[in-house]
Amino acid sequence: MGGLEPKKYIDLFAGCGGLSLGLHLSGWKGVFAIEKSPFAFETLKYNLIENRKHFDWPSWLSISNHDINEVLDKYQEELKGLQGTIDLVAGGPPCQGFSMAGKRVENDTRNQLVFSYIQFIKLVKPKMILFENVKGFTFAFNKKTNKDAIPYSEVVINELKELGYNVKPHIIDFSKYGVPQRRKRFILVGIMGGNAENFEALLEELKTDYLNNKGIESFVSLQDSISDLFQQNGEVPTPDRKGFNSGIYGDINSNYQRMMRIGIDSKNIPDSHSFAHHNSFTQKVFANLIACYPTKGKRITNKEREQWNIKKRGLTLLNGDDVSPTLTSHPDDYIHYAEPRILTVREYARIQSFPDWYQFKMKYTTGGDMRKREVPRYTQIGNAIPPLFAELAGRVLIEILKDGTDAI
Repeated sequence: MGGLEPKKYIDLFAGCGGLSLGLHLSGWKGVFAIEKSPFAFETLKYNLIENRKHFDWPSWLSISNHDINEVLDKYQEELKGLQGTIDLVAGGPPCQGFSMAGKRVENDTRNQLVFSYIQFIKLVKPKMILFENVKGFTFAFNKKTNKDAIPYSEVVINELKELGYNVKPHIIDFSKYGVPQRRKRFILVGIMGGNAENFEALLEELKTDYLNNKGIESFVSLQDSISDLFQQNGEVPTPDRKGFNSGIYGDINSNYQRMMRIGIDSKNIPDSHSFAHHNSFTQKVFANLIACYPTKGKRITNKEREQWNIKKRGLTLLNGDDVSPTLTSHPDDYIHYAEPRILTVREYARIQSFPDWYQFKMKYTTGGDMRKREVPRYTQIGNAIPPLFAELAGRVLIEILKDGTDAI
């Protein structure tokens, strides 16, 4: 960046840090990150605050998990004081209320966080906005109950336009950018007084050199991403999970794996690579599916569930030759393409393009009513923006800002 000061950003609804990691790797400097969950924030804090010193955290805000509404209530003047110093506000509200992967709930209180987001933008007035959410964010809720219903995406776009931002919405499939997962997301870019039209064109323009420098192709299969993490490589006790075993590293089989393992000693135990306990019946069913099931990569139908004696709904046998389907926060939705088991947290992280040095903290899984309060490791990753895409997006945003917001 030619010796210039790094561009500064704030990460809202930061989760475990996928977007912040990508922005960090592309040359941005974090000011602070807002994340409500103590579980997810612990992961972000460990990797990007304690180990990478990525944030210039302000003294008026404690380095801990925060609810955005609490921050808006307590620190209005401090947020106004940031006007003119923030290049980017990145991130989007939790997606569960809008998601097509789960049940869409119109009156989900998380949907109201959209308006908290808008209020934050009004106070801070960043030069640029990068807003991310699920594809379902672009669909209106039940029009039968409200004929004037419009999608939340249009609400956000209209509000930002009123604030003076030029905005451009996109639906982007991360699997086209080296991420081994078919994951389509709503991405909104907004620029104060500038032109946001060229974001996707610049993504395409920079993509080839970006991926070439990483040593990978735009298409990365599931096998390319996790075939060095087989259980058959051997097992050792999991250091942070009593009564469970972790896998060890196998040989590197692809450039993607080589990229993921940069800075990692292969003698070390991969972080969070702890195998689930499956009973013998489950292992037998999974092994039969791997050997005989004809259509890998697609959800097993109700008829096929009866045929294969499977009780669980929403189960998918993964296809090693293709990208993964969109990861959810439920690891038992997927069967490994070659071994009779579900994926580990580390395999989840690989599929989401988190490098192996990025360590995940707090509980591995949760269940029942605790799902509403806890964000364990699988969920942290399932909710994240892939850092590999976030880094490319960060480079594009720097290009847009390089010659001033009027440059494009």
